[in-house]
Amino acid sequence: MEPELVFKALADESRRKLLDLLFLKEGRSLSELEEHLPMTRFGVMKHLRVLEEAGLVTTVKRGREKLHYLNAVPIQMVYDRWVSKYSKGWARSLTELKYELETKTMAEAKAVETTKLVLEVYIRSTPEQIWNALTDGEVTPNYYYGSKVESDWRSGSPYRYIGMEGNDLIDGQVIEADPPRKLVTTFHPVWCASDDDPGHTSRVTYLIEQMGEACKLRLVHDELPLGDPMNDEFFGGWSSILSGLKTYLETGEPLIVTPKSE
Repeated sequence: MEPELVFKALADESRRKLLDLLFLKEGRSLSELEEHLPMTRFGVMKHLRVLEEAGLVTTVKRGREKLHYLNAVPIQMVYDRWVSKYSKGWARSLTELKYELETKTMAEAKAVETTKLVLEVYIRSTPEQIWNALTDGEVTPNYYYGSKVESDWRSGSPYRYIGMEGNDLIDGQVIEADPPRKLVTTFHPVWCASDDDPGHTSRVTYLIEQMGEACKLRLVHDELPLGDPMNDEFFGGWSSILSGLKTYLETGEPLIVTPKSE
């Protein structure tokens, strides 16, 4: 996404208000959003269209409704290009925007509230190149925090990401593999697991869609426990990974982001 569109979208107070509303609660309909702005429904639609064109808002259909989500990848790209190279010590709060869509699921006869993250990035590449970048262990170190992925990518097969020091970072199972369009896996964050807390297993879906000379890559990370502090870390991590993937595929240059120190 062009940075000029991002700056233009953020320059308007009403559009910043819409982003603030989606920060507070994700998955809002047009009707919900227009309740908070002193303008007509058509005016809100125009502002949302500008935000969508800038890539700052993405939408998901739910029945007849269209739900709106924040998408931090364009902001991450602005940060990577202009901020991080000059001030690496800055806290990365620019990209720590939280996606929350509250749903209910039954587990062991007990209602559990969950949330999901939805991020999108447009990459000047082919579906096959993006699929290869997601699944080739020789490529993932260029954008996935230096880690190497291993799997045969067959449904039911295990996979894992191995860190630069040889330690396992993430593992899980391939739920669905439909190259070069769709990949669904479980997601277990080994890096933060312990004997007392083995960590929650969630689900990650990659959807690749050809859009003219570019492709839209949508990432959905769902089945996350609502209110879990790890969700913010996942959101910031995925924003960096997708930004790095776009940079690598479009320029051939690796973009490895160092996680912020505590």
